[in-house]
Amino acid sequence: MKNFEIAVIPGDGIGKEVVPVSLKVLDTVAEIHGGLKFQYREFPWSCEYYLEHGQMMPDDGLDILKNFEAIFLGAVGNPKIVPDHVSLWGLLIKIRREFEQSVNIRPAKYFKGLRSPLVNPNDFDLIVVRENSEGEYSEVGGRIHRGEDEMAIQNAVFTRRGTERAMRYAFELAKQRRGHVTSATKSNGIVHSMPFWDEIFKEVKQDYPQIVTDSCHIDALAAFFVTRPQIFDVIVASNLFGDILTDIGGAIMGSIGIAPAANINLDGKYPSMFEPVHGSAPDIYGKGIANPIGQIWTAKMLLDHFGELELGQKLLDVIEDVTNDGIKTPDIGGKASTREVANEICQRLRKADKLVQR
Repeated sequence: MKNFEIAVIPGDGIGKEVVPVSLKVLDTVAEIHGGLKFQYREFPWSCEYYLEHGQMMPDDGLDILKNFEAIFLGAVGNPKIVPDHVSLWGLLIKIRREFEQSVNIRPAKYFKGLRSPLVNPNDFDLIVVRENSEGEYSEVGGRIHRGEDEMAIQNAVFTRRGTERAMRYAFELAKQRRGHVTSATKSNGIVHSMPFWDEIFKEVKQDYPQIVTDSCHIDALAAFFVTRPQIFDVIVASNLFGDILTDIGGAIMGSIGIAPAANINLDGKYPSMFEPVHGSAPDIYGKGIANPIGQIWTAKMLLDHFGELELGQKLLDVIEDVTNDGIKTPDIGGKASTREVANEICQRLRKADKLVQR
């Protein structure tokens, strides 16, 4: 019996609605597997927690979390009560940085039953590997002076170690997929960090002669995501470039609300964290209409991380079939509730398992 202990942080807004139903889906997958079990411990860390305690998580929060095998996060943020920079840096980014979750991976694909804004999506299926610990999102910099001489300096920090590990992850991932890696760069405009990025990419690809590679400037790459996304397999990008590209990925799927993400600790020293890309959507919280697909697809990525690739693919196939049959929430053109979508996914997982047993 494989037993995995998962720390659950529903967080804010719709996170408190989509996380519980997604755990039921995970439990259904475990039930079907027979030799798999998940144990959950939920933590109330959120903006509401901040209002009561003055911090997004307790002082020993990271010490508590490090004993789990994964973190399942819902959504963080409610700017009406806590500024975003406080909520994000006090919980989400704190976990990413302190737990050395140096790679963020986000897939995007033509999703059955979801209307892509592209005239001809051509069944695109891509995944972005985003460097997750440094780059343009470093904290190095500051502000000086006031008035007309005021100045803000933001330093982008690229290390060989951080850059190379993201690239190697991308190449290893491509070996499991279609064998192609695209590097996102901008060395014709950013004269220090991007040539450095390009040099390391050229070095790393020498160790993967079986992988086809190319390098593309981020402005052109963003355009190609819209005009011909089907040409891409794995894209490796810096922190900022990866952030931008993955939002485009969600858009061309037809909804950012279904996009998943995984923050990966590469050496297993700390747990990895799995979260949907969407925000907390406080405007619809409590209405029971939040789209659970992003969170459930995130559960699929958690299964993949634990080596249950076949189960993960089975879950994604069922999610697509349910969506394709019109059982979906109002944000993507349906009339179903959050629970109805999740319950249908659970029912079809059980039905598919019974058919296999016959």
